Amino acid sequence: MQTASFSGVVKAIFYFIIFYYLFKFVMRLVLPILLQKAAKKAEENLRRQSDGDGTNSNFQDPKSTTPKPKKEVGEYVDFEEIE
Repeated sequence: MQTASFSGVVKAIFYFIIFYYLFKFVMRLVLPILLQKAAKKAEENLRRQSDGDGTNSNFQDPKSTTPKPKKEVGEYVDFEEIE
């Protein structure tokens, strides 16, 4: 069984620190570009869903639909306590 040497542990910590800062630097450059592309794609999808006059064709206008008839379950009975 081998044990970790002190210099090996220091090298590993050093590599982790270097990787962390490189990752952080690259994400600062790449992430804004990715977010812009995602926002443009979402905007295009919303524009495609709307039918030109600003209304969404997937939803019905609540004023134009007729109300559904209510189901009558039965009469209301008022019970009184008997002493």
